[in-house]
Amino acid sequence: MSDGPFVAYLSMEIALESGMPTYAGGLGVLAGDTIRSAADLGVRMVAVTLAHRSGYFRQALDAHGSQGEEPDRWQPDGWLEPLAQRVRLPIEDRPVQVRAWRYRVKGVHGHEIPVYLLDTDLPGNDARDRDLTGSLYGGDDRYRLRQEAVLGVGGVLMLRALGHHAIDRFHLNEGHAALAVLALVEEQLARVRPGAEKRSLLQAVTAVRRQCVFTTHTPVPAGHDQFPAELAVSVLGEAATERLRAITRNADLNLTELALLSSRFVNGVAMRHGEISQGMFPDYPIRSITNGIHPGTWAAPPFRALFDLHIRHWREDPMSLRYALGIPLDEIWWAHQGAKKALIEHVARATPVRLDRDALTLGFARRATAYKRASLVFHDLERLAALTSRGRPLQLVFAGKAHPRDQEGKALIRSIFDAAQKLRGHVSVVYLPGYDVDLGRLLCAGCDVWLNTPVAPLEASGTSGMKAALNGVPSLSILDGWWVEGCVEGVTGWAIGNDGHPGPTGHHPTRSDEADAEALYRKLEEAVFPCFYEYPDRFRTIMRSAIVLNASFFNTHRMVLQYLYDAYRDAPLRGNDAG
Repeated sequence: MSDGPFVAYLSMEIALESGMPTYAGGLGVLAGDTIRSAADLGVRMVAVTLAHRSGYFRQALDAHGSQGEEPDRWQPDGWLEPLAQRVRLPIEDRPVQVRAWRYRVKGVHGHEIPVYLLDTDLPGNDARDRDLTGSLYGGDDRYRLRQEAVLGVGGVLMLRALGHHAIDRFHLNEGHAALAVLALVEEQLARVRPGAEKRSLLQAVTAVRRQCVFTTHTPVPAGHDQFPAELAVSVLGEAATERLRAITRNADLNLTELALLSSRFVNGVAMRHGEISQGMFPDYPIRSITNGIHPGTWAAPPFRALFDLHIRHWREDPMSLRYALGIPLDEIWWAHQGAKKALIEHVARATPVRLDRDALTLGFARRATAYKRASLVFHDLERLAALTSRGRPLQLVFAGKAHPRDQEGKALIRSIFDAAQKLRGHVSVVYLPGYDVDLGRLLCAGCDVWLNTPVAPLEASGTSGMKAALNGVPSLSILDGWWVEGCVEGVTGWAIGNDGHPGPTGHHPTRSDEADAEALYRKLEEAVFPCFYEYPDRFRTIMRSAIVLNASFFNTHRMVLQYLYDAYRDAPLRGNDAG
């Protein structure tokens, strides 16, 4: 695709290597998978993020499930190539110098995409600024806005300093990158051709709008970065803040609004999330491009070997995973047993718990926060324990970090530890610390069924279930996010509630914990347990169907191709692009 559009992809977090803690969770993992698929497809792309020398945080859990955090420090010079270019931008009326490190993502055919990790830890910078690219999502609002200025404004300046002048599209992955608009508008205003009048702000914004693409990932207003006018002036300066006020016509700084106003194409990350986002922002046309995963990254070793044997080109053409329909069921099961064995061995190394390879094992791993409802399965402990009364054992494996300031999320982890104690002797429950890419690979492939119980419609997309499906693990999930599209009841997995059909869209959650817990227990009793223990061939057929129907579609190759066709290419668009 050497003749396609040249895209700059800006994201606050990107998961590139397990030893580089430059990501916190799903947003960063998606960004890394996007770049890997773009490299496989030969897309002309560069990416920009921050170096995050202290990472997100390293999680520790005590015997009661209380979470402790430590900086997850690493050294860029052990992983990255230093670049000589330096740029400066004003932050709090001080010049902040920024450098870049380069990481190369290589595709299956050798095409490379450079990722530039911005870094302010330079001797010439004020001590307050050297740590700006330190902690991911750390600090207060002031720290966060300063970081976003480095990513957005500093990102554009660095791309130009590195010689990337012919960029066709700037892809803003979430509102964190929206201040790139400020730098791009300033570029447009500075372009005065001989004999021509200086461009007006409206003309500049119109020109920038033709360049920008915006993906929003957050289905609730509280998740969108907003800063009071006083803070914006203090960090960005009066002139820049006045410019932003003129663009958004709002005294306070709302980065989502800035990105919406300044982008030719805006999308949510699943069909349902696009609908929710359109309801939140009715003045802007919002499309949907459902997320995916990079199959070459997330297939467990036994499944890689299985796909290599039966589907020769699956790494470069993940859509060909539909041909897994021809893989014998016993080979699917053999590969799964290998992945499950790897998970059980890890649990034995990391905890005192010893899991049973033949027991039905449910997995749940994602950010520990209230709306994800990791503890919903423990709503009625007696009923959960009763599921095992006929000699059919049950095991649950959890993982996930709570943000250091999320007290509800931390309490949720403790509640799972408490439930594990109460269920001892009936249901085995283990919570694995240090959830990261490596642990995610083990969990998504090694469990028998993937559990997801968010408060609908608050799950924008969710990709862990897609990773599970790639490894033949069906989902048992609330119909929200991607599962609205991926669930074929009893074929790719099972829906919790709504009788297997998505409910009406809307912004406010409508179902109760009691109703969803009842639906979860009923589906376990009537569908999942009988299928796993009494009808093994049917269960293995569901495993294969998850690969055939889910993995062949919910991948980042398909997603990137949709971005290329719908968002990146030079084609007329309705709405924002019309000016």
